[in-house]
Amino acid sequence: MSDRITLTLPDGSKREHAAGVSALEVAEAIGARLAQAALAAKINGELADLTTTLDRDANFALVTFRDPEGQEIYRHSASHLMAMAIKRLWPHAKLAIGPAIADGFYYDIDMPERLSEEDLPKIEAEMKKIASDKAPARREVLSRADARALFERLGESYKVEMIDDLPADVMTVSIYHHGAPQTGEFIDMCRGPHVPDFGRIVAFKLLSLAGAYWRGDEKNRMLQRIYGVAFPDKKLLAEHIKMLEEAKRRDHRLLGKQLDLFSFHDEGPGFPFFHPKGIIVYNELLAFCREQLRRRGYQEIRTPLILNEDLWHRSGHWDHYRENMYFTRIDERDFAVKPMNCPGGMLFYRSNLHSYREMPMRIAEFGQVHRHEKSGVLHGLFRVRTFTQDDAHIFCTPDQLEDEIAGCLDFVRTVYRTVGFEDIHIELSTRPENSMGSDEVWELATGALQRSLEKAGINYKLNPGDGAFYGPKIDFHVRDCLKRSWQCGTIQVDFSMPERFDLTYVAPDGSRQRPVMVHRAIFGSIERFLGILIEHCAGAFPLWLAPEQVVVIPVHEGLNEHAAEITKRLTAEGFRARLDDRSEKMSARLRDAELLKIPVMLVVGEKEREAGTVNLRRHRIGQVGTPGLEEVVASLKDEITARRIVQ
Repeated sequence: MSDRITLTLPDGSKREHAAGVSALEVAEAIGARLAQAALAAKINGELADLTTTLDRDANFALVTFRDPEGQEIYRHSASHLMAMAIKRLWPHAKLAIGPAIADGFYYDIDMPERLSEEDLPKIEAEMKKIASDKAPARREVLSRADARALFERLGESYKVEMIDDLPADVMTVSIYHHGAPQTGEFIDMCRGPHVPDFGRIVAFKLLSLAGAYWRGDEKNRMLQRIYGVAFPDKKLLAEHIKMLEEAKRRDHRLLGKQLDLFSFHDEGPGFPFFHPKGIIVYNELLAFCREQLRRRGYQEIRTPLILNEDLWHRSGHWDHYRENMYFTRIDERDFAVKPMNCPGGMLFYRSNLHSYREMPMRIAEFGQVHRHEKSGVLHGLFRVRTFTQDDAHIFCTPDQLEDEIAGCLDFVRTVYRTVGFEDIHIELSTRPENSMGSDEVWELATGALQRSLEKAGINYKLNPGDGAFYGPKIDFHVRDCLKRSWQCGTIQVDFSMPERFDLTYVAPDGSRQRPVMVHRAIFGSIERFLGILIEHCAGAFPLWLAPEQVVVIPVHEGLNEHAAEITKRLTAEGFRARLDDRSEKMSARLRDAELLKIPVMLVVGEKEREAGTVNLRRHRIGQVGTPGLEEVVASLKDEITARRIVQ
């Protein structure tokens, strides 16, 4: 082995060091500021602790909080810091799991004491005390048997169970020692890497408590989950806390109640009830989508909610999705409530013989599906047990495939931009381990999606192994006004389902050929998309979507009849208009209209009646002029037709 090694940095430059140099020493040699910002290293593409030593030539990079891996390492380290503080405060507490999540972390704890919000500052204070010690973290690799014995001796039964459940071929387990033995060392099982010491974790806050079943199974013990956030400086933390406060203000569950859009009831947990105002928004979204379907050559179908069990075996959903399905019996036969629309679409296609002249067949369905979600994950409209998918199944010839994908890409982006989502991120997900179909068809399908994205000049992220069980997919992530990312639409190429259902078409030479199928959804779940949209616009829908578009407010009782005539005219023109002639003061009625987020308020006084005008006010803007009624009607109609977003 040479006494010197050469490290190649991401910019292609090379550095020479003595063999045995640590990653942290390399960082310090590059620069003190970078060494302070570094959280871990990447050696030949593999993440490693900064204490890792290098004894041969390698590609070398430092990982900071700017990197996605760095954020995960930072927040996962913060979960260890919190767990260490809890163990100091409650030594008998047992630790389950403590991963990093988007913007934060949590740890699941089992202890007899019931923690409350008042305990969080106490835990935070202990975390700060531990961090101030700046004791280094130390990674150790133990044999599986030794690791099990260690955690059994520590009384950490959940860690023992996790070790017992490791695959048989896993013979070693890595653990981390945090802190110094003389001040109370903390040991946790973890793959790592971690920050070199807890002093790197500068700004953090514990946010909330929740219950969580061990391993997400309702049959297991309920644990206490503590959520927190962590950032490398206090300014970033303050900005995030401010964003969380704004997110609470925009919570679609609160706005759904405030604006009388929807509700949930104990008689149907996880099953939303849409109120008249909510169904208006729901139907307007569908109407817009149907308008686009007609323009793009789609046909719409409707398939049953319940289909026999044999169908789900044939489609593959039984093997891959059984735990999320509901079942029933009819006439002594087993049936399933559909969790997806695809198999019904297959049966529709098979109901007739098709020719190549019909291709592509673009078949859309707004199909209600049911999925068995555990009660602990239900969350407003974001996670429900029944929802409507805006599915489409496009049957085409192989040479039409890329054009159809291109059409779907345009369709999705058109819809998102119309409803106000401009920041769209796209991922291409490839074959998962648990999949069906040959390598050849997966390569064809993945290649078609990739080429379609590249021809359209669309940047995308490759997401290996996250495709559907029957084919690769493009997923669309929209970023809302709070910079949160939501996965909504999808385009999936499927060679397997047509094979399973023996779908064919008559080719030009008279032979029977297999069509290619594209699964396409834009909203995904319409319910979930509506929840996202409510939070994005804080319930202040654009005029074309608003359940109440215009409210007419007379200044005093003597103008009620005139205001009623204006309201009648607006209703006749197709507006969702309402007269507010209550006896309350005009200022109170304007305030109520603002709270209900009605886009347009028309105030009518004596001066307006005499001049044939209205005092036009817009939500969040205030008075914008005193135009004539005809001008208002024409302007608002134009705004609705164009589906404009008024800021």
